[in-house]
Amino acid sequence: MTPHNEAKKGEIAKIVLMPGDPMRAKYIAEKYLEDVKLVNTIRAMYAYTGTYRGKEVTVMGHGMGMASIGIYAYELYKFYDVEEIIRIGTSGTHNKDIKLLDVILADRAYSLSKFALQFNDDDVMVVPATSDLNERILNVANSKNIDIKCGQIVSSDVFDVYVDKEKFLKHMPKDEYLAVEMEAYALFYLAGLLNKKAACLLTVVDSMYDKTEVSAKDRETSLDKMIELALDSIK
Repeated sequence: MTPHNEAKKGEIAKIVLMPGDPMRAKYIAEKYLEDVKLVNTIRAMYAYTGTYRGKEVTVMGHGMGMASIGIYAYELYKFYDVEEIIRIGTSGTHNKDIKLLDVILADRAYSLSKFALQFNDDDVMVVPATSDLNERILNVANSKNIDIKCGQIVSSDVFDVYVDKEKFLKHMPKDEYLAVEMEAYALFYLAGLLNKKAACLLTVVDSMYDKTEVSAKDRETSLDKMIELALDSIK
């Protein structure tokens, strides 16, 4: 056990799905998993272990921001022998070609964060997802005729909805990026550092080019599509 996770060794599966919201972890566990056991309640960051189509999987929240996912992901990899983490979250976009409710698979994450520098004296701005895990997810998506966009994303330390757009955008990468979120950079960095695997699937829920209000039903349907893609990609 750790100060942030009360699960005993062996109660966390080798593959973990991580939504930001712990209540979404509860939703996934109750809707999709069998033989479910609640294995962590510390700080209400719920973790559930069960089976999906006979395969053991843990679903655990990670909170908001790189500092939060950095703690939980590191402990899962380092102390619970987790091999793969798939982050499943929401994002915004500054890309006019990306539409609301599109599903994105990140192949790399750009960030101005000093997470890697503080963690390991490593000054890097772009870190990759795990290519073979991404390939598995893409193969499943193709087999299910799910259209997903794959490319670079941005991991931000601030919620861009609350800041001046011109000031925010001038610090963004010059090459194209598909979406903006707040966690994948730290997850990818830790996976590479610890010789583990990591991927990030995102559903776009906010766009600077489209202010259409997405219905609760459409949002739930799109999130379920992403969740099912992640679950179907475990092996």
